[in-house]
Amino acid sequence: METETQPNVSKEILLKAFNHMMLAKAMADIYEENRAIVPYVHSTSRGHEAIQLATAYQLTAEDWVSPYYRDESLLMGIGFEPYRLMLQLLAKADDPFSGGRSYYSHPSSLEENLPKIIHQSSATGMQAIPTTGIAQGIQYIEEFGLKEFKQNPVVICSLGDNSVTEGEVSEAFQFAALHQLPIIFLVQDNEWGISVTKEEARTADAYDFVAGFTGLGRMRVDGTDFAASFEAMKNAVEFVRAERKPLVVCAKTVLIGHHTSGVRREFYRQEDELINCRAKDPGDILRKSLLEIGLDEATLNEMEKTARSEAENAFQNALAAPDPSPESVEDFVFAPTPITEESGTRSPHGQEKIVMVDAAIHAIQEIMRKHPEALLYGQDVGERIGGVFRETVTLGQKFGKKRVFNTPIQEAYIIGSTVGMSAVGLKPIVEVQFADYIYPGINQLVTEISKSSYLSNGKFPVSNIIRVPIGAYGGGGPYHSGSVESILANIKGIKIAYPSNAADFKGLLKAAYYDPNPVIMLEHKGLYWSKVPGTEDAKRVSPAEDYILPFGKADITVKAEEQCIQEGRSIVIVTYGMGVYWAKAAAKNFNGQVEIIDLRTLIPLDEKLIFERVKAHGKCIVLTEEQINNSLAEALAHRISKNCFRYLDLPVEAIGARNVPAVPINLVLEKEMLPNSEKLSDKIQQMLSE
Repeated sequence: METETQPNVSKEILLKAFNHMMLAKAMADIYEENRAIVPYVHSTSRGHEAIQLATAYQLTAEDWVSPYYRDESLLMGIGFEPYRLMLQLLAKADDPFSGGRSYYSHPSSLEENLPKIIHQSSATGMQAIPTTGIAQGIQYIEEFGLKEFKQNPVVICSLGDNSVTEGEVSEAFQFAALHQLPIIFLVQDNEWGISVTKEEARTADAYDFVAGFTGLGRMRVDGTDFAASFEAMKNAVEFVRAERKPLVVCAKTVLIGHHTSGVRREFYRQEDELINCRAKDPGDILRKSLLEIGLDEATLNEMEKTARSEAENAFQNALAAPDPSPESVEDFVFAPTPITEESGTRSPHGQEKIVMVDAAIHAIQEIMRKHPEALLYGQDVGERIGGVFRETVTLGQKFGKKRVFNTPIQEAYIIGSTVGMSAVGLKPIVEVQFADYIYPGINQLVTEISKSSYLSNGKFPVSNIIRVPIGAYGGGGPYHSGSVESILANIKGIKIAYPSNAADFKGLLKAAYYDPNPVIMLEHKGLYWSKVPGTEDAKRVSPAEDYILPFGKADITVKAEEQCIQEGRSIVIVTYGMGVYWAKAAAKNFNGQVEIIDLRTLIPLDEKLIFERVKAHGKCIVLTEEQINNSLAEALAHRISKNCFRYLDLPVEAIGARNVPAVPINLVLEKEMLPNSEKLSDKIQQMLSE
C-alpha cells in the first residue's frame, strides 16, 4: 500500500496528542518514583506513544481494538483517563477492565461510546487469533445482514514485533488473507523482545515477513513521528473501512522505558543504545513540530506541568480506592446459563432409533434453521464429505459455504477464533478432527477462552461449541485414538460434555448452544455408528426439536436391585462414554448387583447424585478409557472417598487404560491396553467378594 503522503494534521489534533504524551510520560515517571507502593508488574508505552495515539484517534464506537500490554497511550487515546487505568495498575475493585484480577494495560471493554475490546492476555501474540475472529465475525454479519452499522467497522490487532515469530500469529495472518477480513495488524517494532535483540530473534521485520501472505496488504511508518503516524493510520483505517481487506502496518518505535517494572532496562541495555532511543522520544519530536508551527515553549511547558498534576491526582485517588472483596474471587468463572432443567420430548412416539452421529446432524440442522447467528467450521466439515466421520454430512449443502465451511489445518485458529466470533454475537460450532489434534489449540483454550469471562469481569464469556471426536476402537492407532478429558478438565472456565447415546447427545448439544459459556463436546468415535459390538444401545429415538438436557445431570442408566443394596451385595460404577457399555456388559454377570451412573457431563459434574448413590452402595468403581495414572477418574475417586468415607465398605477403585504414552495400532496390543468388560468383571467380582 502506498504511504508516501505529506503529513497534514490539524493543530487541535497535535495538541491533543501532545497532552496525551505528557500524561503518558508523567504516569511512567510517577510509577517509577513510587515503585515501593506499586506492587504489581506493569509496562508503559514510553517510546510508543505516537503510533498508539495516531491509531486510537481513528477509531469509532463500532470498531474493535485489541491492545497489547504496552498500549496505555492507545487506551488513553480512545477515552480511558489515567485514573481508570491506574485502578487496574493497583488492582482495585473498580478497575473497569478486570475488577482487580489482571495486569496493567490488559483491558476489556463494552462501553457504548468507545471502541470495543475483548479480554486481553499477557501471552505474546495470542490475541491475534481471537481478534481475527472478530473480523471474521463482522464479515459474516455483513454477509447475512444480521446488524446495521453506521459505517463499516474496522478491527485492529496490536502486536509487539517479536510476537510475530509466534506460529499462531501466522495462523491469523493466513486466515485474514485467505478470507479477506477487515483487520489491521499493527506491529510496533522497538527491536527488543525483553532482552532478545532483533538479530537473535528474526530474519526479517513484520513488513518483510508478511510478503508471502498473498492478499495481505502492508505498509511501513515511523512510529515515533506522530504526524506521519496519524496520516498513515488514517489511510490504513480508511482503506480497510472501504475495501474490507486486511493490512499489516509495521511501525518503527523505540523502547524508552523498562520492558516491565520487573525486568528493568539497566539489566540488559547499554547507555549508548538508550541515549539513541531517547533521541527519538515521540514527545520531544512532537514538541519540536509544535514549536515550528508557532506554539511557544511556555505553553508547552504549562501543558506538561498540568499533565503531571493530573496524573499525580489520579494516582493518589487510585491509591485510596478500595481493593476487591475476598468474596468476589470466584465471580464470573461462568456466565449464568438459562438451561437448568430437562425440557421437551425425549422419546417421541412412532420414531425410529438413530445413531449418535445423526443426532448431532439433526441438532445442528435444527439450530441453524432457527438461528442465523449459528455457523459451523473446521477441517473437512464442508459439503464435499461432511467430516471424516460424516458427522456434518448434508449440512454444507443445506446451509451453504458461508455458514458451513472448511478451514486450513489450524487447530489454534479454529478454537481461538471463536472468542472473537462470540464477542460480536455469533455462535460458532467448530470441530477438531481428532482429540489427538487438539493440542495445538490448547494454548487458545487456556490463555484466551477459559479466562475470558473471569478476567473481563463477566463482560466476555466465550459462547462456543467445540466438537472433538475422541476415543479408541478398531486399530485407529496412536494419533487417532487418544483420550484427552483429564487435560481438558484441568482447564478451569470451560464446560465438557461426554454423551454416550443419541438422545443425550442431541439434548446436550442443544443445551450447549443456549449456554453462554465455552463448551467442549467429546464424541466417542466408536459410538458414532454403534459399530462396536455391545454399543447398539447408543442408538435412541431422536428427541423432538424442543428437547434440551442440561449440563450437570448424570443418569442412572442401570439400577441395582433394592434387596441387593440393602444386603450390602451391590456396587455402583461411575463412568461415561464407552465406559457405559463396558459397564453394561459386565453388569449382566452379576444379577442386579451393579448400578451404573452415566455422568453425561464432566464439567459440571453431578456430585450430588454420585455421592448419594455411593453412600447407598458402599462400594464404587470409577471407570475411564483414559490411562489411569493422574487421570480425571483418579481425581474423582479421591473426591468420592473424601465425601463418602464413613459410608464406604472398601476403598474406591479407579479403572482405566494401561499407562503407556499412546494407543498402539495393533489390535492385540490395543485390547491389552484398554479396559473392557472382562477386566471390569474381574474387579467387580473381587470387590463384591470382600
